[in-house]
Formats: sequence, structure tokens, C-alpha cells
Amino acid sequence: MRALSALVLSTALALPLAAPAMAEGDTSRFITVTGTGTTQAAPDMATLMIGVTTQGATAAEALAANSKATEAVIARLTASGVAARDMQTSNLSINPNWTGYDSATPTISGYVASNMLTIRIRALDTTGAVLDAAVADGANTLNGMTFGLADPEPALNEARRDAVEDARAKAELLAAAAGVKLGPVLSISDSASPMDPMPMYRDAVAASPVPVVGGELDLSASVQVTYELAD
Repeated sequence: MRALSALVLSTALALPLAAPAMAEGDTSRFITVTGTGTTQAAPDMATLMIGVTTQGATAAEALAANSKATEAVIARLTASGVAARDMQTSNLSINPNWTGYDSATPTISGYVASNMLTIRIRALDTTGAVLDAAVADGANTLNGMTFGLADPEPALNEARRDAVEDARAKAELLAAAAGVKLGPVLSISDSASPMDPMPMYRDAVAASPVPVVGGELDLSASVQVTYELAD
């Protein structure tokens, strides 16, 4: 026990050298701990990356065909309730379709045009229907789907509270092991971020043509707290 106490206190006494918040020459004893907290929340919006890929004998033909199909997709998305502010062109490209790579003289055999759209769907229960409608009207590329929260702050605040409690529990454990008591908080800082969605099949949109699983989002927070130590 004495060896552990000496280790904890010597670590705490060394921290002022690396803590910018402590004044130079300050001999007070303190301890810095990191607490983490995680909370779950059901998503209330989805983001799709869909697009149209077309081919043509010339670049102009490929682009013209692509533009016509993309306009039809946008019109169907609008009719499905997706607002103009929730649609954004994220990538537009035209590339030659090279053939004959195994020969000494590869040639261009037409052109490929691609137009990718980032779509935000705020009515989550319509995600499958929106995707089905877009594909029916010409969208033939899907580069992924993510779920999120329109306002993540309430869930993140819950994670922050859990992180502070975790930091306090760690600090009390270390202080007790060293034979000292915690004093007031000297500094605190935090960071928070969402994590990958976890599939929960009970949330599947069963009525939509394309089955979509919303799942739950894990949101995490981390806090670093410095406490003063007292005898």
C-alpha cells in the first residue's frame, strides 16, 4: 500500500510541469483523470449517396443521357417529399471507356458519365420508399447510407454527464488508494462524437419496398478533469 501511495502521489506532483493551467512554482498536489460516457439514441434522419451512370459514343452523348436521367431522379425525389435543400450534387464526372489494355494500342470505346447526389431524408420511415422511387427513375449507383440525428446535443449532453461521473469515480479510487482526499475541481475539458450505427432489426421499415434498418447510434463523450488533493 505504501508503494502504491508513493507512486500515485509522485505522479500527481509531477503533473504541474505539463499542465499549462498551473502557475509556475505552484506546489499544490493534484490529480488528472479521464472519464468516458456513452449513450444510445435512435436516428431521426438518413443520408444516401445515390447517382446515375450512363454511357455514350461521345462525351456529349454520355452527359446528355446522364443529365436526362438525373433530372428524372431529382423530380421523383422531390415528389417523394425530399426538399431541394436536402439534395446536393457531390460528384460529376465524364471518363473515357478504354478497351484493349492487353494490346499495344488501347482505344477509347465510348464515354461514361456519372452524377452522384447526396440526399438527406428527414422522415426516416420513408427512406426505403425514397430509395425505391429513385432507382425506378434511373438511379443505378448507390454508394452507401448513413444514419444521424438532426440535433445530437441532448444525447451528447447525457454522455457528457456520464463521463464526468466516470472521471469522479476514477479520481476517488486513486485518491483513496493513495491515502488522500479529493479537493475542488481545478480544470475540466471535454470532447464528444457520434459512433457507427448498430443494427437493431426491430426498427426495420417493413412497409417500404426496400427494407431499411435504422438501428441505434452510439454517441460518446470524454472529459479530462483535474482535482486538487487534500490530506
